Amino acid sequence: MTKELEHSFVSQLEENQNIVHKICRLYTNDQDAHNDLFQEITIQLWKAYPKFRGDSKFSTWMYRVALNTAITLYRKSKRSVHTQDFEGVSFKIKAEVYDDTAERQLKLMYSAVKDLNDIDKALVFLYLEDKNYREISETLGITEVNARVKMNRIKEKLRKILNP
Repeated sequence: MTKELEHSFVSQLEENQNIVHKICRLYTNDQDAHNDLFQEITIQLWKAYPKFRGDSKFSTWMYRVALNTAITLYRKSKRSVHTQDFEGVSFKIKAEVYDDTAERQLKLMYSAVKDLNDIDKALVFLYLEDKNYREISETLGITEVNARVKMNRIKEKLRKILNP
């Protein structure tokens, strides 16, 4: 990978790293697991970056890779994330300290969302990120109509969970 491509990847990752933090928060229960998943997603993004064609926005592509990585690892290990070795990667990413103050108010919602299946979790996450149904359908690989129908069903499930 050229230095220019490497620099482009690092700067876009730093710019959008909160996406990864939010996904990590959704699929993990403690800081160590969060850190491990963040590292694993970063590795998978790095490996996949040469294939990124720019057909979609970087953030949309990043959501897809990060969600697929989180879901795959979650299903394989059931909350015990095993990571790959990070050696041999020559760049440094400035990691921001993740401040979850703004998201504390969503604690009940996150708790309810964790009770959903993996695909429904991803759909709610993208919806809460103000992604339109076209972007959600592209990211999850489903039709726009399917995304709308699923979201309406999920909203009803969440209402029942939050207001028994």
